[in-house]
Amino acid sequence: MTQKCGLVAIVGAPNAGKSTLVNALVGQKVAIVSPKAQTTRVRLMGIAMHGETQMMLVDTPGIFEPHRRLDRAMVQAAWGGTQDADVILFVVDAKGGLGPKVARIVEGLQSRPEPKILVLNKVDIAVKEKLLVHVDRLTAQIEFTDVLMVSAETGDGLDVLKDLVGSKLPEGTWHFPEDQVSDASDRMTAAEITREQLYLQLHAELPYASVVETEKYTENQDGSVDIYQQIKVERPSQRAIILGKGGVRLKEIGSKARAEIAKSLGCHVRLFLHVKVDPKWDEDRGVYRDLGLDWVE
Repeated sequence: MTQKCGLVAIVGAPNAGKSTLVNALVGQKVAIVSPKAQTTRVRLMGIAMHGETQMMLVDTPGIFEPHRRLDRAMVQAAWGGTQDADVILFVVDAKGGLGPKVARIVEGLQSRPEPKILVLNKVDIAVKEKLLVHVDRLTAQIEFTDVLMVSAETGDGLDVLKDLVGSKLPEGTWHFPEDQVSDASDRMTAAEITREQLYLQLHAELPYASVVETEKYTENQDGSVDIYQQIKVERPSQRAIILGKGGVRLKEIGSKARAEIAKSLGCHVRLFLHVKVDPKWDEDRGVYRDLGLDWVE
């Protein structure tokens, strides 16, 4: 059979389930996931194989109304992820419905020339009577090549989605080895996993005003890795939340993050976390460079 390879851009509003969908299509975790909207900050490529087809899935930050520099950089990265795409998947939260955030993306997609597939996600928990209403409203505004209803969480409809996307990708040699699942560096992966634990363990206690930087990443002769990370927050009160009483919360965050990083890297990991107050961390060009985001004026 002839090899096929292509770029698939995945766009949608925050919390539409884009990262969960990418992980499900790849077959293992490559993007961090939390119940919090706007969890994805970086433009990450997950690599999924389907028969002789290699799908380069660009998991983009959710598109929303930006208010500060980091927001603007994330939204720019999201739209930038659609550049040169062979197919665009517009992922919509079928349970959450259609609101201003979805309308903003519809407006941006209307003039895009690439083939666009509407993917209604979370259909396992959506109100079934509203699904066709959503489809009618969206297809009246955008010309989609296809419409699919899936659940990234349960896997329903994903085989059909893979077949459909694969049929639209061009013939060509694979860009990555068959066993590679992501283009993210180990340093970035480690930082993202720790940030995921911040979201999962602190929930609403911690605002988005935080970032995780991998300051030092050392591969030892015995195959183990030492990782030093700095968690930056804007205010002393946020630092206190992360530390917890007697540093217990930070220890728990570090323990679970270390286990996840070790699982991802396939080796023993020693993780060292430090929390720093930096009111202007989001004005540091180095932060944007590490996140793979452009500096946006």
